[in-house]
Amino acid sequence: MTDPRPVIGITTYRQAADWGTWRQVEADLLPADYARSIERAGGVPVLLPPIEAPGAAAAVLGRLDGILIAGGADVNPGRYGQDPDPNTVRWYDDRDAWELALLQEAERIRLPLLGICRGMQLMAVAAGGALVQHLPDVVGHDRHAGGPTSYGSADVRVDADGRVADLVAPELTVPVHHHQAVAEHPGYRAVAHDADGVLQAMEAEGDRFAVGVQWHPETDDDPALFDGLVAAARERMRDRGHG
Repeated sequence: MTDPRPVIGITTYRQAADWGTWRQVEADLLPADYARSIERAGGVPVLLPPIEAPGAAAAVLGRLDGILIAGGADVNPGRYGQDPDPNTVRWYDDRDAWELALLQEAERIRLPLLGICRGMQLMAVAAGGALVQHLPDVVGHDRHAGGPTSYGSADVRVDADGRVADLVAPELTVPVHHHQAVAEHPGYRAVAHDADGVLQAMEAEGDRFAVGVQWHPETDDDPALFDGLVAAARERMRDRGHG
């Protein structure tokens, strides 16, 4: 008998989209690379669109084995006590509120967690941290942002032992697409930086798998971070007697 597949929730956008003959229809959507990456790692992906109902985060996470907070738009600066920078012009309060509720509940029940790009930034904000609102003002260039429909690249060095160091190479070139970055991250260890000194990975102390990366592994050919999330979710299933 094969091991049961862990069920991994993935957060989504909710915004206007076009498909077929339909134009600007409000839709719950996400690039398929996220779900494919979970499936290839041995998990079953389930999409989690923004929900406002009280108690929804607890209701859904109680049925899941792990969660992935996906990339997307900026976080509302008010969430970390700042006024918007002129370059911070679009955020989605419904998604911010939903993902922050999910992160709070995931912490409470010790659910395995992977945050990607915006997901890592929101992990920091949920923990009481803050962001650099416009990275070019700090590093002097905009290469982290890539193009409108393309990714940039960053040379990353993993500079601390831990879960990320166990999963990826000590030095790697990664796809990036961000103009913001984590500035403060209480409760998380900084474990990787790029050549500009920008934080590119962080992880929680202790035995819980709670990892954030600023890059986009779902677009790359290295499945290690998804393997790590799914493995942690499978271990949790066994500990709870579900596997």
